[in-house]
Amino acid sequence: MSTTFIAPLGDRGRLVVPAALRAQQKWEQGIPLLFIETEQGVILTTQAQAQQLIRKQLAGASLVDALIDERRKAAADEDAA
Repeated sequence: MSTTFIAPLGDRGRLVVPAALRAQQKWEQGIPLLFIETEQGVILTTQAQAQQLIRKQLAGASLVDALIDERRKAAADEDAA
């Protein structure tokens, strides 16, 4: 899902998150939001959403499995020699 929303920054730094975005994200009043600054800009998310994003980015090949495979290959090469 990719939608653009506009939220003007008010005096004293207040920001009103558009109702449609709050509804889509299921953000209720009082929910803590994280502002994550990156080189490309700022990400606005909840802590739970940030955890899911990080887990997704870190998912992939297991480092333990890669190390075991490497050790097995080295042992096989030693046995063959």
